[in-house]
Amino acid sequence: MSHNNQKKIAVINDFCGFGRCSISASLPVISAMKIQCCPLPTSIFSNHTGFESFYSTDFTDHMDAYMDEWKKLDLRFNGILTGFLGSPEQIGIVRRFFELFKRIDTVTVIDPVMGDYGKLYPTYSPRLANQMSTLVPYADILTPNLTEACILTGSEYRADMQQEELASVCEKLSDMGPKKIVISGIERGEDLENFIFEAGKSPITVRVHKVGPCRSGTGDIFSSIIAADAVNKLDLTSSVAHAASFIAKTLKRTMELDIPKTDGLCFEEFLCEL
Repeated sequence: MSHNNQKKIAVINDFCGFGRCSISASLPVISAMKIQCCPLPTSIFSNHTGFESFYSTDFTDHMDAYMDEWKKLDLRFNGILTGFLGSPEQIGIVRRFFELFKRIDTVTVIDPVMGDYGKLYPTYSPRLANQMSTLVPYADILTPNLTEACILTGSEYRADMQQEELASVCEKLSDMGPKKIVISGIERGEDLENFIFEAGKSPITVRVHKVGPCRSGTGDIFSSIIAADAVNKLDLTSSVAHAASFIAKTLKRTMELDIPKTDGLCFEEFLCEL
């Protein structure tokens, strides 16, 4: 009997026991979209780093042996989704994962989690950011925010970049490999814009009304829906609209329930609608 009779997405990210982000967000979302989610942890957190205190353990030394067991099982993935990577060593391991498991029909979605508001995250070094660029050629779909798109292309960051400038940044990213790019969460007054670039097509934007402050896990939910929709053969523009509307609805409900910002999005309320 084969282990490959059902659609599967491998998710390479950290695991967070509380706080609704990374694998703990991707796992239920992808599962709700009728795809088996197979996590490969990069590190394990009791709760994410936005809390005052947390326990964590690095999983780097275990990742090679973990994925070698998957290879022995001859697992075949319809999709691969990568998120936060904490070291150059992990980026090398992810490249090896692609070499082992990425087939011609495997959709690879890379969310290059590195920074926001024009700056790298405090835990991210310029060396690590440079290493992240080595993963970009493996991406079928790349989902950076504006900061990450600028870092990867060496472009000067400006929060108010307009359509022609965004298209230029995406063309530089596309020259690195990916033919589909979504620059997510661009602030436009009271709205958030997602800029969609597909090689050979005119760019398209999808806007939703901004609801409350930015919360942990929003990007993980966004990229998970994009990956699952791609495996399910939905076109990219429809997928971005799907992800954006789901997140907007979930943010509204999260505000109504007065959920602390650290606790992420209460997506459980709407999983059945995915």
